Amino acid sequence: MRIPIFTDEVADEGGWHGAQLKSAFKNRGVETVFVSLKDCIVDLSGEVPIIKIPDIGENSRIAFVRGIAGGTLQQITMRLNVLHTLKMLGVQIYNDGKAIERTVDKAMTSFLLHHSGITTPSTWVCESRHHAHEIMQQHSSLVIKPLFGSQGQGVRLVNATQLPLPMDAFVDGVFYLQQFIEAQHDYRVFIVNNQVISAMRRTGQGWLHNVAQGAQCCLCTEEDVLAVALKAAKVLDIAYCGVDVIRDAFGRLFVLEVNSIPAWRGLQSVTSTNIAQILADDVLRTVC
Repeated sequence: MRIPIFTDEVADEGGWHGAQLKSAFKNRGVETVFVSLKDCIVDLSGEVPIIKIPDIGENSRIAFVRGIAGGTLQQITMRLNVLHTLKMLGVQIYNDGKAIERTVDKAMTSFLLHHSGITTPSTWVCESRHHAHEIMQQHSSLVIKPLFGSQGQGVRLVNATQLPLPMDAFVDGVFYLQQFIEAQHDYRVFIVNNQVISAMRRTGQGWLHNVAQGAQCCLCTEEDVLAVALKAAKVLDIAYCGVDVIRDAFGRLFVLEVNSIPAWRGLQSVTSTNIAQILADDVLRTVC
């Protein structure tokens, strides 16, 4: 069996994460190929629809999604449609397009978590710059984030005294504003098949605690953190994910985000658990 690993790092041989997955699948006698979703072709010229995947053909029963290259709305829609179509044709997609759509959009993630009774920071989402200013004037300290984004890029702390702001950068016409939870650290919990695999506490030099922003990591075993993260993952109905959790000064836990294409390099540095191997084994389990 030959499995495509969809990634936005094809030119870099899948990057660190791709190399980890390639090795894990190889341990089970499975060959993998790094493919960009933008290179796939939807062929509807015959009696049966076909998705042509470079270097794979039409016989793959599994596809692992490690990354989706950015692009226009049409391009992103096309790439997600490739995932949806492959699933309709019987290919096991890990994570599938619906799970990715639920989580790549921070507003939808926040809604689903809040709707299910999971505590999240107060959040406002709007397209109007005027309304965004009004919200910021009514609340002392907020975080503005890109609706689509990761690794802390474009995330800024704002308050009413800073208005007006050059706040249109990164937001692409949609203002996602979230209550600022002051804390010395936050948590990333890695979940596979509704089981906590490992977790870490991340401590940044400032108020951001992303590993990509230089945060220091240590292993986390706090049961209440793991429990709320697992509950969030179940709400999102997702095969694997990274759940970001924060604890405020009163000890209350808030779920910040659920990432459907999570990095785990920082977590791997503090745990002996082979995360890539667990992912590969879980994928293969679904088709055995």
